[in-house]
Amino acid sequence: MAPPRNNSSSDSRGRAPGGGPARPGGGVTVSRPGRYLATLGILILVMLAAVIGGDIAHPGLWHSKFRVGLGLDLSSGTQVTLLAKAPHGTPTSGAMNESIAILNSRINSQGFTGATVQRQGPAFIVVSVPGKSAEEIRPFLQSAVLRFRQVLLTAPGYPVPLSSTPTSPTPPTALPTPGPSGSPSPHSSPSPSPRASSGTQAASARPLAASAKPSPTAKPPHSSPSSSPSPTPSPSPSFTTRLPTATDASGNASLVTSPAVIKDFNRLDCRHKDWQKQIYGSNPNNWDNPNVQIVSCDSHGSKYVLDVAKVQGTNLTSVGAGLNANNQWVVNFNLDGKGSAAFSTLTSAMYSKYFNPATNQELSVLDQFAIVLDGKVQSAPQIIQPITTGSGEINGGSVSFTSQQANQLATLLKYGAVPLAFLPQFTNSISAALGASQLHAGLIAGAIGFVLVVIYSLLYYRGLALVSVFSLATAALLAWLAVVLLTKYESYTLSLAGVAGLIVAIGITADSFVVFFERLRDEVREGRSLRAAVERGWTRARRTILVSDTVSFLAALLLYIFAIGDVRGFAYTLGLTTLIDIVVVFLFTKPMVTLLARTRFYGDGHKWSGLDPARLGARSPWRGSRATPRTAPREA
Repeated sequence: MAPPRNNSSSDSRGRAPGGGPARPGGGVTVSRPGRYLATLGILILVMLAAVIGGDIAHPGLWHSKFRVGLGLDLSSGTQVTLLAKAPHGTPTSGAMNESIAILNSRINSQGFTGATVQRQGPAFIVVSVPGKSAEEIRPFLQSAVLRFRQVLLTAPGYPVPLSSTPTSPTPPTALPTPGPSGSPSPHSSPSPSPRASSGTQAASARPLAASAKPSPTAKPPHSSPSSSPSPTPSPSPSFTTRLPTATDASGNASLVTSPAVIKDFNRLDCRHKDWQKQIYGSNPNNWDNPNVQIVSCDSHGSKYVLDVAKVQGTNLTSVGAGLNANNQWVVNFNLDGKGSAAFSTLTSAMYSKYFNPATNQELSVLDQFAIVLDGKVQSAPQIIQPITTGSGEINGGSVSFTSQQANQLATLLKYGAVPLAFLPQFTNSISAALGASQLHAGLIAGAIGFVLVVIYSLLYYRGLALVSVFSLATAALLAWLAVVLLTKYESYTLSLAGVAGLIVAIGITADSFVVFFERLRDEVREGRSLRAAVERGWTRARRTILVSDTVSFLAALLLYIFAIGDVRGFAYTLGLTTLIDIVVVFLFTKPMVTLLARTRFYGDGHKWSGLDPARLGARSPWRGSRATPRTAPREA
């Protein structure tokens, strides 16, 4: 009777299951493990190169590159729990998210490594800053308020060639919304214009995102001399590349009440991320004081001198994005009584002095008011009609808003208009000694877990423990390099909970090679040679390992999404090490077992190899053993 066909025999095209070529005799040729090990080696080299960066040629600097960022509980620093208070009722989710974004922007702009701002519950915000005291971070935990300020001066906030006073960029525009009477504005343009429409009495404005602002790399029109020959010889103009000053700016410097503000404007360079800190120091209350004139930058690199705040974001009663009568996206807003009166006085004065209704153009940048949040200019609309009814409309001017732009500006106005007061509830200061003690304890726990796994492997798997130990070592190396890379490129900090996730990873890696080893030993018990047992055992174990790691990763992902605080740190490292386990099993564990199966020590089933057929209770010993098999089953 013909022997039953083995599931691992080659297919009709001469290929073995798993993609390996079939041996002519019907058995499976062992895969080429060198390719997998080479891939692993290349991966490690790439990670090392990414860590070292441009200092590859300077080995003396390498040690400083392999730095792991430590979280608050492993180093030192301060954790402050804030209670967010809305003017009326419980803070909305949107207001909380906007407040967290503002706090993140403030803290990260100071270069605090590993700082985090997290929401906890419906109204609490937890701010953690490693290496800083409570006094150092307290100024950044103030509430942010949206403010409306008149533009007094504006110029490019970066060095440009200057030979004459630069012209200001085309400003945004503003229109009033229909008043009770709904009568058209006497100053509306007779020709169709996106800034005004029939039957509207409102102010419209184009935000900076839609304005034609100068690029930091662009040159003014006068920066390059004409290439055409001059009919009469004349000296070439002299150009100086420098930061524009108040004498170069558009506006009226005589309205600036303090020489210090002029000095700050002259030296303000908007290219620097921490320009606010350079001008005003570390206290946000200095760069956003509503009662004094300030200097500021926008997202396009232009710098401003702004007047005192005449209207606050708290004066806004409603804000929303939608389509107007001309089917253009606009942002509509309404002001309370106090804000309406102040805005009416401000816009009426700006319109009468700095706007020409005959040409429908501004006469000066003094016709613009800046929308300022946390000391930064978000938009600088141009007033083309007084806003006297307390209702306004902001549109894109000559460049229409997109839906995304309109909603983005509406969100900014809405949540800037509802500032949250941050009331400190708990302040927890972690000393360096306590953090070092916790880290020491975590490392000891990891070392104990590693040693126990090694002892178990030696006692149970004997020679196969060589594979398990080096698998754990490889996983540890990849995890360490991954954390170093995350620290360098993502400002990641390892917390005590993260260390716990790394320790749990020892069990995940151990579980993978245990599954593989047991499947391998099962095949040996069936009487197959080690080479055949490795391939068939791997095919069976691979599914189990992938399913197990998938479940572990999904658990870590869900825990990261729904958990808060330190639990997320545990979930993050758990998910990271689960992915690393898959890499190690496929690129190291299985290829190493394949190589060892080719050696005499393992291939002949030495009693200390962990694959002794007699010790495992095989049905028929292998070739090379002392007993003679009763039946020689066909190799798979």
